[in-house]
Amino acid sequence: MDPVDLLNDWLATSALRPSTRAEYHREVTSFLEWCALEQNPLTGKPRHPVDPIGAGPADIARWSYDTHLHQYLGERSFDGPDALGYLAAQHPDVARSHDRRVTALTGYYDAAVARRIITIPPDLKVLRSGVPRPPGAKNRLTPRERAVLLACTGAWGPTRSKHWQRDQLCVFLLLEGLRPAQVVRVDRRHLYPHPDGSWDVRAPDDAENVGRKFTLDPLTGAALKAYLAVRPEPADPDEHALILSSRRTATFSRWPNKLIGQIAATHPLLSDRDPALPPEEREKPITADAVAHTGLWDHPAPEPG
Repeated sequence: MDPVDLLNDWLATSALRPSTRAEYHREVTSFLEWCALEQNPLTGKPRHPVDPIGAGPADIARWSYDTHLHQYLGERSFDGPDALGYLAAQHPDVARSHDRRVTALTGYYDAAVARRIITIPPDLKVLRSGVPRPPGAKNRLTPRERAVLLACTGAWGPTRSKHWQRDQLCVFLLLEGLRPAQVVRVDRRHLYPHPDGSWDVRAPDDAENVGRKFTLDPLTGAALKAYLAVRPEPADPDEHALILSSRRTATFSRWPNKLIGQIAATHPLLSDRDPALPPEEREKPITADAVAHTGLWDHPAPEPG
């Protein structure tokens, strides 16, 4: 199946809304056309065409820069977190549109995996800016969106992330009501298991006080145990944060938002919310704060006995 046939087959058999299918077709077609170019569209210098099926994050970053981002980045190259941070801070609407394009290509490569054209999709989460939704957007998930988020979190395994147990735990902690800044401050010394599988945890506040107690549902407790089984030793023995980065250091409060954006991008019901709104209001994926305001259950489970 050639790249264009893959695009058409994916969209024809997807559950995406017609407006989303049209938008994704436009974006992926732009990428396929860029791949076929034999000269740089900005400089006119000769270049080798890119195989779109075998393309990686670096190729997609170049496409994004050449076709959409160069006028906003100025002299900056699109080469990593600094450029993404600049876009998110200075041009948030551009950053949201960029994330939307990454979502389209994520779906395209997932379709390639499903059709056994490739084995592992390119890791495009590194290209997402994770810029939050603007004021006035929904501040919590609907019950259906929460169910979809839980399904996507369960499917967030080793093909999605090297640290998938950590990522799953982060989602569950947010659903327990911990805010992003609290999630990254949970102290491994303040974890207290109970016989029924629930846990008590405390998240230090900004002043490093012990903080309020959260009692975690057994569902979250199972995710915590799974992560503790693989949690690496911190790079600094005096680092006690439960959630560690790939460098074995504490993470930052912006990280949960980026993670939620990456997971939400795997399903159209999360990446394309509010179809009745104008397109510019539809492009924003859910945020970590929205998840924290949602809750794991609509009502607490009844107390035993």
